[in-house]
Amino acid sequence: MRYGGMTYADLFRAFARIGLLSFGGPAAQIALMHRELVDERRWLTEAEFLRALSFCMMLPGPEAMQLATYAGWKLRGTGGGLLAGLLFVLPGAVVIATLALLYLSFGDQPLVRAAFVGVKAAVIAIVIEALLRVAKRALKGRLHLAIAATAFLALGVLHLPFPLVILCAGLIGALASRPGKTAPQAAPPLTGAVRVALVAGALWAAPLLAAKAVGATFLFEIGAFFSKLAIVTFGGAYAVLAYMAQDVVTGRGWLSPHQMIDALGLAETTPGPLILVTQFVAMLAGAAEGGMPIALLAGAMTLWVTFVPCFLWIFAGAPYIDWLASKPRLSAALSGITAAVVGVILNLSVWFALHVGFRSVGEATFGPVRLPMPDLASADLLAIVLAGLASYLLLQRHWGLGKVLALCATLGLVLGRLGGLG
Repeated sequence: MRYGGMTYADLFRAFARIGLLSFGGPAAQIALMHRELVDERRWLTEAEFLRALSFCMMLPGPEAMQLATYAGWKLRGTGGGLLAGLLFVLPGAVVIATLALLYLSFGDQPLVRAAFVGVKAAVIAIVIEALLRVAKRALKGRLHLAIAATAFLALGVLHLPFPLVILCAGLIGALASRPGKTAPQAAPPLTGAVRVALVAGALWAAPLLAAKAVGATFLFEIGAFFSKLAIVTFGGAYAVLAYMAQDVVTGRGWLSPHQMIDALGLAETTPGPLILVTQFVAMLAGAAEGGMPIALLAGAMTLWVTFVPCFLWIFAGAPYIDWLASKPRLSAALSGITAAVVGVILNLSVWFALHVGFRSVGEATFGPVRLPMPDLASADLLAIVLAGLASYLLLQRHWGLGKVLALCATLGLVLGRLGGLG
């Protein structure tokens, strides 16, 4: 950990900005943090950022939020990690709670949706920037390029499990390495990790036990369901959205298909981790169960059981990242995983761009191969034009992220109200 002259006020300003501007899912959020923490403020080195990213990609839960937590921990200890992680989550959680209450009270919000068309278009440019930045620094030779390409095909075409892809990337990196001599580095003691696990585990379980004790069956079911989700969400929210949607709609009947689609759309266009969609789902389910009070309690329960584990994984595991990097084969494995991350971001980029640019995206199946097939007749010309404009302003003119988002949201609102581009 490095403290130097850095204060909590410095961290607050930096991570409040990141939290407020963290639109667009993990790819865009990773790009934003890289720009803020590595390129502009130089608080982390390139190697530290990539090692931490590789580590977070191996953990269950939202990798971007965990990366922010690690950065805060690295810069200012446990207090810094708590501050950074909370600032990454809370702005989006407040927005999601507000939108959920508006949705429950007034239904569809056309003005908000029109503005979000512009925001989603700008996010495509942010994701492209993320891909270019990470690829430039992570792909070091033909092996890493091959790993990235294979990861993209495995996830986007063959739809193999994310943990399997990451495991294979690490194994390939380790086996293909030629270890040299490095200075031995002692592993951090296990006592710290055990202490963190006991404290965070108790905090994680506390509201579930309280709900069980007072007979709040629905809140206990919500907490248990999203606790399980927090453990299996390797690769972030994208890896688990299909499972969650199917279980919530067809398995448990908490939401209708239309409500689930609205939840995903709203979560994609708000700051913070995409996994905040769970909060929206829980609030809608809670409202159906017992009105607004249960909706708020269900949302709070879901936030707690989703994000407390993230702090557990980071505070228990972060001290071992540099030690792992000092082991040549383990370091090579992390490099292989980092290369696979490029393929992951490319996969997320294609997925997001298709769903922003087209209102209907189907799938073509050829044996084990499944390819996304957008309905060309459903092309959203307004979103496509705004995405092109945002890409030009961000990548060529080097406008600030806030200005690009504000302009695209305004244009989306105005042009959407005027009838778009046809």
